Amino acid sequence: MATDPSPAPPRLREQAATLAARLPSLVVAARRIAQSVMHGVHGRRQAGPGETFWQFRPFVSGEPAARVDWRRSARENHAFVREREWEAAQTLWLWFDRSPSMAFGSELAEGAKLDRAVVLTLALADLAVRGGERVGLLGLSRPIAARGIIDRFGEILAASERAADAPAAPTPPVAAIASRSKVVLIGDFLSASEEIARSFAALGANGAEGQVLMICDPLEETFPFQGHTEFLAPGDVARLRAPRAQNLRAAYLARLAAQREAVRAACARQAWDFALHRTDESAAAALLSLHTRLSERPAHLAWSA
Repeated sequence: MATDPSPAPPRLREQAATLAARLPSLVVAARRIAQSVMHGVHGRRQAGPGETFWQFRPFVSGEPAARVDWRRSARENHAFVREREWEAAQTLWLWFDRSPSMAFGSELAEGAKLDRAVVLTLALADLAVRGGERVGLLGLSRPIAARGIIDRFGEILAASERAADAPAAPTPPVAAIASRSKVVLIGDFLSASEEIARSFAALGANGAEGQVLMICDPLEETFPFQGHTEFLAPGDVARLRAPRAQNLRAAYLARLAAQREAVRAACARQAWDFALHRTDESAAAALLSLHTRLSERPAHLAWSA
């Protein structure tokens, strides 16, 4: 983060408040975005095992006769099969980065990276539950399928924040994720690439499908600094004074590109999807893109949100 000697602007002072204090407003935002995206979501609509009727289709020669719906077929001079919509219950595990670097938010964005991650996580949980899936927060809750999951998760996150006695880790906790489950990880992933790779490998060890959304602030991506600038590390643990900040731009952008490539490569080794999302872009569009990718089987192609 870059600073100057003037007082902190209102947005930066607001971001200094704890996540627990901001959660009520983030819960409202998540509920609003989930509702807006829900209007454009029409379910999986895939034939498969389940209880919900989808459609009748003509019987195909070679299929088992037990699949024929004789009552429907008796009304016409053709055999019909009753298909049901795919309802195989899945477990979706969610995690978002709560480490100090996620608290950053410039005047170029709508808010902090952390706030965007919270909103996307809660809204995605709501959409998944509406789709018949169970959702859990990695390291915080077991999978549940409650309609009021946004509020439930908000309470869990608030309690976790109040009980925390140290900054959260920048990588997800190690957990045994079943092969038929899915995991979504949201963060800036600015920690050591080796740690990120180990974390992804541990979560994907049993073959779980993964989606990784790497969040950045537009200021972090453009590095618009000129002249004398003071850069502060997250938590104000270190400072760097640069007399000519513009001279650092090329090296900074190269390192940022290398970090992203390392995260992308860690995803590729697990056959996981990878996407970038800037906090000055639409949260609803990112949520819809993410939800769409989760609804597809298999999901092994790179994408962007």
